[in-house]
Amino acid sequence: MTHFPERSTFVTHLECSITGERYDADRVHGLSKAGRPLLVRYDLDGVRGALTKEALRDRPRDLWRWRELLPVRRAENIVSLGEQETPIFDLPATAKRLGAATLLVKDEGRLPTGSFKARGLVMAISMAKELGIRTIAMPTNGNAGAAAAAYATRAGMESVIFCPDDTPEINVREIAAQGARVYRVNGLIDQCGAIVGEGAKVNGWFDLSTLKEPYRIEGKKTMGLELAEQLGWELPDAIFYPTGGGTGLIGMWKAFDELEALGFIGSKRPKMFAVQAEGCAPIVRAFEQGERHAERWEDAHTIASGIRVPKAVGDFLILDAVRASGGRGIAVSDDAIAEAVVRVGREDGVLLCPEGGATLAAYEKALADGDVGPGDRALLFNCATGLKYPLADHSGVIDLNAAIDYSAL
Repeated sequence: MTHFPERSTFVTHLECSITGERYDADRVHGLSKAGRPLLVRYDLDGVRGALTKEALRDRPRDLWRWRELLPVRRAENIVSLGEQETPIFDLPATAKRLGAATLLVKDEGRLPTGSFKARGLVMAISMAKELGIRTIAMPTNGNAGAAAAAYATRAGMESVIFCPDDTPEINVREIAAQGARVYRVNGLIDQCGAIVGEGAKVNGWFDLSTLKEPYRIEGKKTMGLELAEQLGWELPDAIFYPTGGGTGLIGMWKAFDELEALGFIGSKRPKMFAVQAEGCAPIVRAFEQGERHAERWEDAHTIASGIRVPKAVGDFLILDAVRASGGRGIAVSDDAIAEAVVRVGREDGVLLCPEGGATLAAYEKALADGDVGPGDRALLFNCATGLKYPLADHSGVIDLNAAIDYSAL
Protein backbone atom coordinates (compact mmCIF):
# COMPACT_ATOMS: atom_id res chain seq x y z
CA MET A 1 0.00 0.00 0.00
CA THR A 2 1.37 3.41 -0.98
CA HIS A 3 1.99 5.75 1.93
CA PHE A 4 1.46 9.43 1.25
CA PRO A 5 3.15 11.85 3.67
CA GLU A 6 1.16 14.68 5.18
CA ARG A 7 1.93 18.06 3.62
CA SER A 8 0.73 21.58 4.15
CA THR A 9 -2.45 22.43 2.24
CA PHE A 10 -3.28 25.82 0.80
CA VAL A 11 -6.89 25.83 -0.42
CA THR A 12 -8.53 29.11 0.60
CA HIS A 13 -11.95 29.01 -1.05
CA LEU A 14 -13.95 28.13 -4.14
CA GLU A 15 -15.06 30.67 -6.71
CA CYS A 16 -17.82 30.80 -9.32
CA SER A 17 -16.16 30.70 -12.72
CA ILE A 18 -18.49 33.30 -14.20
CA THR A 19 -19.44 35.68 -11.34
CA GLY A 20 -16.41 35.36 -9.04
CA GLU A 21 -18.65 34.75 -6.01
CA ARG A 22 -16.75 33.04 -3.18
CA TYR A 23 -17.78 29.74 -1.61
CA ASP A 24 -16.43 28.12 1.53
CA ALA A 25 -13.90 25.33 1.10
CA ASP A 26 -14.28 21.96 2.86
CA ARG A 27 -18.01 21.73 2.17
CA VAL A 28 -19.97 19.74 -0.40
CA HIS A 29 -20.65 21.85 -3.49
CA GLY A 30 -22.06 21.25 -6.95
CA LEU A 31 -22.46 24.10 -9.41
CA SER A 32 -22.49 27.71 -8.24
CA LYS A 33 -25.73 29.63 -7.68
CA ALA A 34 -25.30 30.90 -11.24
CA GLY A 35 -25.29 27.30 -12.49
CA ARG A 36 -21.62 27.41 -13.46
CA PRO A 37 -18.53 25.40 -12.43
CA LEU A 38 -16.71 26.27 -9.23
CA LEU A 39 -12.94 26.74 -9.31
CA VAL A 40 -10.63 25.90 -6.39
CA ARG A 41 -8.41 28.78 -5.27
CA TYR A 42 -5.15 28.53 -3.33
CA ASP A 43 -2.90 30.71 -1.20
CA LEU A 44 -0.24 30.81 -3.90
CA ASP A 45 2.07 32.96 -1.79
CA GLY A 46 1.98 30.20 0.79
CA VAL A 47 2.62 27.55 -1.84
CA ARG A 48 5.58 29.56 -3.12
CA GLY A 49 7.16 29.36 0.31
CA ALA A 50 6.57 25.62 0.65
CA LEU A 51 7.21 24.19 -2.82
CA THR A 52 10.38 24.51 -4.86
CA LYS A 53 11.59 22.92 -8.07
CA GLU A 54 14.34 21.26 -6.06
CA ALA A 55 11.84 19.71 -3.64
CA LEU A 56 9.81 18.37 -6.56
CA ARG A 57 12.85 16.62 -8.02
CA ASP A 58 13.22 14.53 -4.87
CA ARG A 59 9.61 13.31 -4.81
CA PRO A 60 8.12 10.17 -6.40
CA ARG A 61 7.10 10.69 -10.03
CA ASP A 62 3.38 10.54 -9.40
CA LEU A 63 0.36 12.82 -9.51
CA TRP A 64 0.47 13.38 -5.76
CA ARG A 65 3.87 15.06 -5.85
CA TRP A 66 1.86 18.27 -6.51
CA ARG A 67 -0.05 18.06 -3.21
CA GLU A 68 0.42 21.75 -2.37
CA LEU A 69 -1.58 22.61 -5.50
CA LEU A 70 -4.26 19.96 -4.94
CA PRO A 71 -7.41 20.13 -2.80
CA VAL A 72 -7.13 16.99 -0.63
CA ARG A 73 -6.35 18.13 2.92
CA ARG A 74 -5.50 14.84 4.65
CA ALA A 75 -3.32 12.13 3.15
CA GLU A 76 -5.56 9.42 4.65
CA ASN A 77 -8.27 10.45 2.17
CA ILE A 78 -6.18 9.90 -0.95
CA VAL A 79 -7.76 7.07 -2.92
CA SER A 80 -4.94 5.87 -5.14
CA LEU A 81 -4.39 3.13 -7.70
CA GLY A 82 -0.88 4.33 -8.53
CA GLU A 83 -1.20 7.47 -10.66
CA GLN A 84 2.28 7.68 -12.13
CA GLU A 85 3.56 10.52 -14.29
CA THR A 86 2.85 9.76 -17.95
CA PRO A 87 5.63 9.91 -20.55
CA ILE A 88 6.19 12.43 -23.31
CA PHE A 89 7.94 11.08 -26.39
CA ASP A 90 8.38 12.07 -30.01
CA LEU A 91 6.87 10.73 -33.22
CA PRO A 92 9.92 11.05 -35.50
CA ALA A 93 8.60 9.23 -38.57
CA THR A 94 5.28 11.08 -38.47
CA ALA A 95 7.06 14.41 -38.01
CA LYS A 96 9.35 13.67 -40.97
CA ARG A 97 6.39 12.76 -43.19
CA LEU A 98 4.67 16.03 -42.31
CA GLY A 99 7.81 18.13 -42.69
CA ALA A 100 7.91 19.09 -39.02
CA ALA A 101 11.06 19.39 -36.92
CA THR A 102 9.51 17.55 -33.99
CA LEU A 103 6.15 16.25 -32.83
CA LEU A 104 5.49 15.16 -29.26
CA VAL A 105 2.77 13.05 -27.66
CA LYS A 106 1.87 12.69 -23.99
CA ASP A 107 0.54 9.18 -23.50
CA GLU A 108 -2.19 9.18 -20.88
CA GLY A 109 -3.02 5.55 -21.56
CA ARG A 110 -0.41 4.59 -18.95
CA LEU A 111 -2.65 5.73 -16.07
CA PRO A 112 -4.87 3.43 -13.96
CA THR A 113 -7.94 2.26 -15.91
CA GLY A 114 -6.04 3.14 -19.08
CA SER A 115 -7.07 6.75 -19.61
CA PHE A 116 -6.61 10.34 -18.50
CA LYS A 117 -10.00 10.17 -16.80
CA ALA A 118 -8.13 8.66 -13.86
CA ARG A 119 -6.64 12.07 -13.09
CA GLY A 120 -9.96 13.83 -12.65
CA LEU A 121 -11.78 10.97 -10.97
CA VAL A 122 -9.08 10.16 -8.43
CA MET A 123 -9.34 13.76 -7.23
CA ALA A 124 -13.14 13.86 -7.29
CA ILE A 125 -13.45 10.56 -5.42
CA SER A 126 -10.74 11.47 -2.90
CA MET A 127 -12.56 14.71 -2.14
CA ALA A 128 -15.88 12.88 -1.97
CA LYS A 129 -14.32 10.61 0.65
CA GLU A 130 -12.95 13.60 2.55
CA LEU A 131 -16.39 15.25 2.52
CA GLY A 132 -18.22 12.11 3.67
CA ILE A 133 -20.08 11.27 0.44
CA ARG A 134 -21.20 7.65 0.22
CA THR A 135 -22.81 7.29 -3.25
CA ILE A 136 -21.77 8.95 -6.49
CA ALA A 137 -23.54 8.96 -9.84
CA MET A 138 -22.42 10.17 -13.26
CA PRO A 139 -22.94 9.89 -17.01
CA THR A 140 -20.12 8.58 -19.20
CA ASN A 141 -19.11 7.73 -22.74
CA GLY A 142 -16.91 4.99 -21.27
CA ASN A 143 -13.53 5.87 -19.78
CA ALA A 144 -14.73 8.30 -17.11
CA GLY A 145 -17.23 5.74 -15.85
CA ALA A 146 -14.51 3.12 -15.63
CA ALA A 147 -12.28 5.42 -13.59
CA ALA A 148 -15.15 6.49 -11.34
CA ALA A 149 -16.14 2.88 -10.70
CA ALA A 150 -12.59 1.82 -9.88
CA TYR A 151 -11.87 4.66 -7.46
CA ALA A 152 -15.31 4.55 -5.83
CA THR A 153 -14.91 0.83 -5.18
CA ARG A 154 -11.44 1.47 -3.79
CA ALA A 155 -12.92 4.08 -1.45
CA GLY A 156 -15.78 1.84 -0.34
CA MET A 157 -18.40 4.00 -2.08
CA GLU A 158 -21.35 3.01 -4.21
CA SER A 159 -21.22 4.18 -7.84
CA VAL A 160 -24.14 4.45 -10.26
CA ILE A 161 -23.12 4.97 -13.88
CA PHE A 162 -25.26 5.80 -16.93
CA CYS A 163 -23.91 5.44 -20.46
CA PRO A 164 -25.33 5.80 -23.99
CA ASP A 165 -26.49 2.46 -25.36
CA ASP A 166 -23.82 2.50 -28.07
CA THR A 167 -20.94 2.95 -25.60
CA PRO A 168 -18.17 0.48 -26.58
CA GLU A 169 -18.90 -2.89 -25.00
CA ILE A 170 -15.44 -3.14 -23.46
CA ASN A 171 -16.08 0.09 -21.53
CA VAL A 172 -19.47 -1.06 -20.25
CA ARG A 173 -18.04 -4.38 -19.07
CA GLU A 174 -15.07 -2.63 -17.48
CA ILE A 175 -17.37 -0.32 -15.50
CA ALA A 176 -19.45 -3.25 -14.26
CA ALA A 177 -16.37 -5.37 -13.50
CA GLN A 178 -15.02 -2.62 -11.24
CA GLY A 179 -18.05 -2.59 -9.00
CA ALA A 180 -20.46 -0.01 -10.40
CA ARG A 181 -24.17 -0.30 -11.00
CA VAL A 182 -24.26 0.53 -14.69
CA TYR A 183 -27.21 1.39 -16.94
CA ARG A 184 -27.44 1.75 -20.72
CA VAL A 185 -29.54 4.69 -21.89
CA ASN A 186 -31.24 5.23 -25.23
CA GLY A 187 -29.67 8.65 -25.72
CA LEU A 188 -26.44 10.68 -25.65
CA ILE A 189 -24.27 11.61 -22.69
CA ASP A 190 -26.12 14.83 -21.88
CA GLN A 191 -29.36 12.85 -21.73
CA CYS A 192 -27.63 10.40 -19.38
CA GLY A 193 -26.64 13.45 -17.33
CA ALA A 194 -30.26 14.56 -17.08
CA ILE A 195 -31.15 11.15 -15.61
CA VAL A 196 -28.31 11.50 -13.11
CA GLY A 197 -29.60 14.94 -12.10
CA GLU A 198 -33.13 13.71 -11.48
CA GLY A 199 -31.94 10.53 -9.78
CA ALA A 200 -29.71 12.56 -7.47
CA LYS A 201 -32.74 14.55 -6.28
CA VAL A 202 -34.75 11.41 -5.57
CA ASN A 203 -32.05 9.07 -4.25
CA GLY A 204 -29.55 11.43 -2.64
CA TRP A 205 -26.69 10.52 -4.97
CA PHE A 206 -23.87 13.02 -5.37
CA ASP A 207 -23.74 14.17 -9.01
CA LEU A 208 -20.19 13.65 -10.25
CA SER A 209 -20.90 14.84 -13.80
CA THR A 210 -18.15 16.72 -15.63
CA LEU A 211 -17.62 20.16 -14.03
CA LYS A 212 -20.73 19.81 -11.85
CA GLU A 213 -18.38 19.35 -8.91
CA PRO A 214 -15.17 21.36 -8.40
CA TYR A 215 -12.43 18.76 -8.18
CA ARG A 216 -12.11 16.95 -11.49
CA ILE A 217 -10.52 20.12 -12.87
CA GLU A 218 -7.89 19.93 -10.13
CA GLY A 219 -7.00 16.37 -11.06
CA LYS A 220 -6.87 17.12 -14.77
CA LYS A 221 -4.70 20.19 -14.26
CA THR A 222 -1.87 17.87 -13.22
CA MET A 223 -1.38 17.24 -16.95
CA GLY A 224 -0.26 20.85 -17.27
CA LEU A 225 1.86 20.72 -14.15
CA GLU A 226 3.58 17.56 -15.34
CA LEU A 227 4.28 18.62 -18.89
CA ALA A 228 5.78 21.92 -17.72
CA GLU A 229 8.31 20.11 -15.56
CA GLN A 230 8.96 17.38 -18.13
CA LEU A 231 9.79 19.98 -20.77
CA GLY A 232 12.22 21.85 -18.54
CA TRP A 233 9.71 24.54 -17.49
CA GLU A 234 9.40 25.71 -21.09
CA LEU A 235 5.85 25.16 -22.34
CA PRO A 236 5.33 23.85 -25.88
CA ASP A 237 4.30 26.17 -28.69
CA ALA A 238 1.01 24.35 -29.22
CA ILE A 239 -1.16 21.78 -27.44
CA PHE A 240 -3.75 19.71 -29.30
CA TYR A 241 -6.36 18.44 -26.88
CA PRO A 242 -9.36 16.17 -27.60
CA THR A 243 -12.28 18.18 -26.31
CA GLY A 244 -15.60 16.83 -25.10
CA GLY A 245 -16.36 18.28 -21.69
CA GLY A 246 -13.00 20.08 -21.88
CA THR A 247 -12.01 19.59 -18.24
CA GLY A 248 -8.39 18.92 -19.11
CA LEU A 249 -8.00 21.97 -21.33
CA ILE A 250 -9.55 24.15 -18.64
CA GLY A 251 -7.40 22.51 -15.98
CA MET A 252 -4.14 22.93 -17.89
CA TRP A 253 -4.88 26.62 -18.51
CA LYS A 254 -5.43 27.02 -14.76
CA ALA A 255 -2.22 25.10 -14.02
CA PHE A 256 -0.16 27.41 -16.21
CA ASP A 257 -1.48 30.48 -14.36
CA GLU A 258 -0.66 28.89 -11.01
CA LEU A 259 2.84 27.91 -12.13
CA GLU A 260 3.51 31.44 -13.32
CA ALA A 261 2.33 32.82 -9.97
CA LEU A 262 4.85 30.50 -8.27
CA GLY A 263 7.63 31.74 -10.55
CA PHE A 264 8.12 28.29 -12.08
CA ILE A 265 7.35 29.47 -15.63
CA GLY A 266 7.08 32.77 -17.44
CA SER A 267 4.14 34.34 -19.24
CA LYS A 268 4.51 32.33 -22.45
CA ARG A 269 1.51 30.12 -23.19
CA PRO A 270 0.96 27.45 -25.81
CA LYS A 271 -1.66 27.90 -28.49
CA MET A 272 -4.49 25.69 -27.24
CA PHE A 273 -6.33 23.75 -29.93
CA ALA A 274 -9.67 22.27 -28.92
CA VAL A 275 -10.04 19.21 -31.13
CA GLN A 276 -13.48 17.84 -31.96
CA ALA A 277 -15.06 15.53 -34.52
CA GLU A 278 -17.02 16.91 -37.46
CA GLY A 279 -20.02 14.90 -36.24
CA CYS A 280 -19.98 16.62 -32.83
CA ALA A 281 -18.28 20.03 -32.85
CA PRO A 282 -20.21 22.50 -30.67
CA ILE A 283 -17.05 24.22 -29.38
CA VAL A 284 -15.61 24.60 -32.88
CA ARG A 285 -18.87 26.08 -34.15
CA ALA A 286 -19.08 28.54 -31.25
CA PHE A 287 -15.44 29.53 -31.77
CA GLU A 288 -15.96 30.18 -35.46
CA GLN A 289 -19.14 32.17 -34.81
CA GLY A 290 -17.49 34.30 -32.13
CA GLU A 291 -19.82 33.04 -29.40
CA ARG A 292 -18.81 32.59 -25.77
CA HIS A 293 -21.30 29.77 -25.18
CA ALA A 294 -21.93 26.74 -27.39
CA GLU A 295 -25.36 25.57 -28.43
CA ARG A 296 -26.18 21.87 -28.17
CA TRP A 297 -25.03 19.84 -31.17
CA GLU A 298 -27.90 17.79 -32.56
CA ASP A 299 -27.47 14.24 -33.91
CA ALA A 300 -23.97 13.94 -32.45
CA HIS A 301 -21.95 11.06 -33.88
CA THR A 302 -18.29 10.07 -34.18
CA ILE A 303 -16.07 7.02 -33.79
CA ALA A 304 -14.19 8.97 -31.10
CA SER A 305 -16.81 8.39 -28.40
CA GLY A 306 -14.85 10.27 -25.75
CA ILE A 307 -15.42 13.58 -27.54
CA ARG A 308 -19.06 12.96 -28.40
CA VAL A 309 -20.38 15.55 -25.95
CA PRO A 310 -23.22 17.59 -27.49
CA LYS A 311 -23.11 20.35 -24.85
CA ALA A 312 -20.41 21.14 -22.30
CA VAL A 313 -21.25 22.97 -19.05
CA GLY A 314 -17.78 24.59 -19.13
CA ASP A 315 -18.07 25.77 -22.74
CA PHE A 316 -17.16 29.38 -21.97
CA LEU A 317 -14.07 28.34 -20.01
CA ILE A 318 -12.85 26.26 -22.96
CA LEU A 319 -13.51 29.05 -25.44
CA ASP A 320 -11.92 31.70 -23.20
CA ALA A 321 -8.70 29.67 -22.90
CA VAL A 322 -8.53 28.87 -26.62
CA ARG A 323 -9.02 32.51 -27.61
CA ALA A 324 -6.62 33.89 -24.98
CA SER A 325 -3.94 31.48 -26.19
CA GLY A 326 -4.23 32.38 -29.87
CA GLY A 327 -5.35 28.85 -30.70
CA ARG A 328 -8.64 27.71 -32.18
CA GLY A 329 -11.18 24.94 -32.40
CA ILE A 330 -10.56 22.33 -35.08
CA ALA A 331 -13.01 19.67 -36.26
CA VAL A 332 -11.76 16.57 -38.10
CA SER A 333 -13.58 13.81 -39.95
CA ASP A 334 -13.93 10.25 -38.72
CA ASP A 335 -12.01 9.10 -41.80
CA ALA A 336 -9.12 11.39 -40.88
CA ILE A 337 -9.21 10.09 -37.30
CA ALA A 338 -9.11 6.46 -38.41
CA GLU A 339 -6.31 7.13 -40.90
CA ALA A 340 -4.23 8.94 -38.27
CA VAL A 341 -4.52 6.00 -35.87
CA VAL A 342 -3.42 3.51 -38.52
CA ARG A 343 -0.56 5.61 -39.90
CA VAL A 344 1.07 6.51 -36.59
CA GLY A 345 0.90 2.86 -35.54
CA ARG A 346 2.66 1.74 -38.70
CA GLU A 347 5.11 4.64 -38.83
CA ASP A 348 6.03 5.15 -35.18
CA GLY A 349 4.78 2.02 -33.40
CA VAL A 350 2.37 4.00 -31.22
CA LEU A 351 -1.21 2.79 -30.79
CA LEU A 352 -3.37 5.90 -30.39
CA CYS A 353 -6.95 5.85 -29.24
CA PRO A 354 -9.45 7.49 -31.66
CA GLU A 355 -9.42 10.72 -29.62
CA GLY A 356 -5.62 10.73 -29.80
CA GLY A 357 -5.89 10.14 -33.55
CA ALA A 358 -8.14 13.19 -33.72
CA THR A 359 -5.36 15.36 -32.27
CA LEU A 360 -2.92 14.17 -34.94
CA ALA A 361 -5.47 14.82 -37.69
CA ALA A 362 -6.05 18.30 -36.24
CA TYR A 363 -2.29 18.96 -36.08
CA GLU A 364 -2.00 18.06 -39.77
CA LYS A 365 -4.81 20.49 -40.58
CA ALA A 366 -3.28 23.25 -38.42
CA LEU A 367 0.10 22.74 -40.08
CA ALA A 368 -1.44 22.95 -43.55
CA ASP A 369 -3.41 26.08 -42.60
CA GLY A 370 -0.38 27.83 -41.07
CA ASP A 371 -1.77 27.88 -37.53
CA VAL A 372 1.44 26.16 -36.42
CA GLY A 373 4.79 26.16 -38.19
CA PRO A 374 7.02 23.18 -38.98
CA GLY A 375 9.54 24.44 -36.43
CA ASP A 376 7.00 24.81 -33.61
CA ARG A 377 7.11 22.31 -30.77
CA ALA A 378 3.62 20.81 -30.73
CA LEU A 379 2.27 18.37 -28.15
CA LEU A 380 -0.58 15.94 -28.80
CA PHE A 381 -2.60 14.21 -26.10
CA ASN A 382 -3.29 10.51 -26.46
CA CYS A 383 -5.95 10.30 -23.81
CA ALA A 384 -6.35 6.51 -23.51
CA THR A 385 -4.76 3.24 -24.49
CA GLY A 386 -5.72 2.23 -27.99
CA LEU A 387 -6.33 -1.31 -26.73
CA LYS A 388 -9.73 -0.20 -25.38
CA TYR A 389 -11.07 0.33 -28.89
CA PRO A 390 -11.85 -1.89 -31.87
CA LEU A 391 -8.76 -2.18 -34.04
CA ALA A 392 -8.65 -2.00 -37.81
CA ASP A 393 -8.74 -5.31 -39.67
CA HIS A 394 -5.25 -5.46 -41.11
CA SER A 395 -5.01 -7.72 -44.17
CA GLY A 396 -1.28 -8.15 -43.69
CA VAL A 397 -1.75 -10.87 -41.04
CA ILE A 398 -0.63 -14.27 -42.42
CA ASP A 399 -1.90 -17.61 -41.09
CA LEU A 400 0.65 -20.40 -40.89
CA ASN A 401 -0.26 -24.06 -41.15
CA ALA A 402 1.60 -27.03 -39.72
CA ALA A 403 3.83 -27.45 -42.77
CA ILE A 404 5.78 -24.22 -42.60
CA ASP A 405 8.05 -23.25 -45.48
CA TYR A 406 10.65 -21.32 -43.47
CA SER A 407 12.39 -20.10 -46.61
CA ALA A 408 9.24 -18.11 -47.46
CA LEU A 409 9.09 -16.31 -44.10
